Amino acid sequence: MWGNFLMEEREVVLINRFDRVYDFLSNFYPSPIKIEGIEFPTVEHAFQAMKSLDITERQMIANEPTPGRAKRAGRKVALRDDWEKVKCWLMRECLRKKFSTPELKEKLLSTGNAYLVEGNEWHDQFWGSCYCPDCLRRPGLNMLGQLLMDIREEIRK
Repeated sequence: MWGNFLMEEREVVLINRFDRVYDFLSNFYPSPIKIEGIEFPTVEHAFQAMKSLDITERQMIANEPTPGRAKRAGRKVALRDDWEKVKCWLMRECLRKKFSTPELKEKLLSTGNAYLVEGNEWHDQFWGSCYCPDCLRRPGLNMLGQLLMDIREEIRK
């Protein structure tokens, strides 16, 4: 199902897993960023913390030992009223900070013109595209992949 495909009569490379050589594309990848005075060890930590406007909840998420634990903690915070309006913008800002470091900037540029898809098995059809048999019938929005490709283009300019 996944692999290279043709678009406009040219071959397009597809990167559909953010692991192994492409693990740096994952929000779980160690890449410290600072937002509003709080240091977060990963984009996942930062993004989950931004679900709340409470500084104590944000700091608690920043202190979680793993991105998985930060994600679980983010499901328990008092969700900010404007979350649905700001979540994509906040993700973009977190990713911009992550890929502002020279090493990660170069890694992102090394993906060339590859189409980036956060392929997953956990039915995330908003940030990625699940490739389980049920979800394959309707591709996901792949917002994370879209944002990564946008940022890659910003870096090129």
